[in-house]
Amino acid sequence: MSGNLRSPGSVTIRMKRLSTAVGAALLACSLAGFAQTETACDQALDARLRSRAVLAIDSLPAGLEIVGTDQEAIHLTCTAGDVEDARDIHIRFSGNQDDGKLTISGVSLKHNNVQVRIEVPRKTSLRVQMPAGQVKVEEIAGDKDIDLYAGQITISSARPWDYRSVHLSVDIGQVSAPVYGEEKGGFFRTLSKQNANGEYWLHAHVLTGQIELLGDHARTAAE
Repeated sequence: MSGNLRSPGSVTIRMKRLSTAVGAALLACSLAGFAQTETACDQALDARLRSRAVLAIDSLPAGLEIVGTDQEAIHLTCTAGDVEDARDIHIRFSGNQDDGKLTISGVSLKHNNVQVRIEVPRKTSLRVQMPAGQVKVEEIAGDKDIDLYAGQITISSARPWDYRSVHLSVDIGQVSAPVYGEEKGGFFRTLSKQNANGEYWLHAHVLTGQIELLGDHARTAAE
């Protein structure tokens, strides 16, 4: 019987080898789920993005149009004032199909007339940050956190307005929310709404500019 027993040292070596193999397999799976795609503004960008994914967008000043579709993918097209300016703008998608980040950057400060259209799954949660410009979000059901220093944020939907919590604020400018039947202008204007039956939350802030909500009348918890 003693001849079939392995020494403690042999068992330890085998355990170390097994641990190394498992670690390598987990790393391979992790890398397989990570994607990075990069292109210039004059070319389209396509990547997998599943429904209910979280997408963070960090952009240079531009006009962003973010539109919900029935495709489980992100499709981005971009135009600029001229060809050289378009090639100077770099667009990168990193992360995976459930948690991605889109970065739009450029070394030049002269990026006039940059227009970016981003198609995402209809159910996508958005985190958008941009110094200046215009952000339009159309037909997207999901959480939203949008921060803009100067410009305009417009969120619209023809579907039921299904937000559990809404908080909008402008330091100087206007909050226009026909969906709630309210409009405020001036300094340090805010609008907050709660609906216990809603599914998503919305936070939008503009330092100087306007926030606009368009859609069907939304019920609040008080109604």
